[in-house]
Amino acid sequence: MGGLDLGLYEGCDLGPPPESVAGRAPVDTRDSLSCHVAGYDAVACLAALSNDPLGQLNARATYSVNLDGTLQLARAAKEAGVERFAFASSCSLYGAAGSQGVTEEAELFPVTPYGETKVLAERELSRLADDNFSPTYLRNATAYGFSPRLRLDIVVNNLTAVAMTTGEVRLESDGSPWRPLVHVEDICRAFLAVLEAPRHVVHDEAFNVGRAKDNRQVRDIAEMVRRKVDGSRVSFADGAGPDLRNYRVDFSKLSSTFPALSLLWDLEAGVDELVAAYTEAGFNYDDFTSSRFVRLRRVRELLEAGAIDEMFRRQGADRLPAPGAEGWKVQ
Repeated sequence: MGGLDLGLYEGCDLGPPPESVAGRAPVDTRDSLSCHVAGYDAVACLAALSNDPLGQLNARATYSVNLDGTLQLARAAKEAGVERFAFASSCSLYGAAGSQGVTEEAELFPVTPYGETKVLAERELSRLADDNFSPTYLRNATAYGFSPRLRLDIVVNNLTAVAMTTGEVRLESDGSPWRPLVHVEDICRAFLAVLEAPRHVVHDEAFNVGRAKDNRQVRDIAEMVRRKVDGSRVSFADGAGPDLRNYRVDFSKLSSTFPALSLLWDLEAGVDELVAAYTEAGFNYDDFTSSRFVRLRRVRELLEAGAIDEMFRRQGADRLPAPGAEGWKVQ
């Protein structure tokens, strides 16, 4: 098993870090070649500017990384004879679908550059599909759960962290929007199921990844967190109102296609896991507001240091500044 990684989030860890890219050259998927993937049976494409606020920072860069990078990697895999390509898509491409559960056949309503790039990537990957190249599109619900390279810019992780560090479960919307949720471990289980399935089952197919009972309104997520974090209370930001990102998702295709696939995590267990992990790490408000765990802040930090350019390409240095480093500039 191997991987390509640009390494922008090296050091953005809670607890022991995952595998470092320090021992191998960082590779931008926009520069991937067949030699990078030759000899593998499958490619799981996870690389993206992966949330809506980060995607809106620079729409051109988002399209470059999420669309051009994905297609460059897919073409490299196809040229190298890699037959399976599992693409981490997103339920964000349903964006403004509303409160009726949408299937994979539904019309798509992306409302952000991030969602738009997922729609376009799926369409272009489908054009590459043939007898020797089988892309599959895993439309993941909103991820949550502990991981060593923790992200706080996703709703469950964020609300739990803000509750533990400020005592308030603070909502930026009125709490009415629907979100489908799925634990990061269950996303991994879905990827394995797709990669192990017979080709004809997954060839050029999309699957919503999650469970029906984990379609939740944001206010219900907040209330769950309030119950789990002693002394916390739900509050609303000034001017909090409806959010255009509002969608419920139908996951029946995944469960009927893979009857042996068990998604094991529910929201209550996931919040418990996060509370325990934050407590063990001594997580505090400075951590919560740092560039270690908020991708948008980390990217802005790298831009200000000149470590990456406006298209998020690495610039003139073998190493990147550590999160929170002061006075670091590319020489």
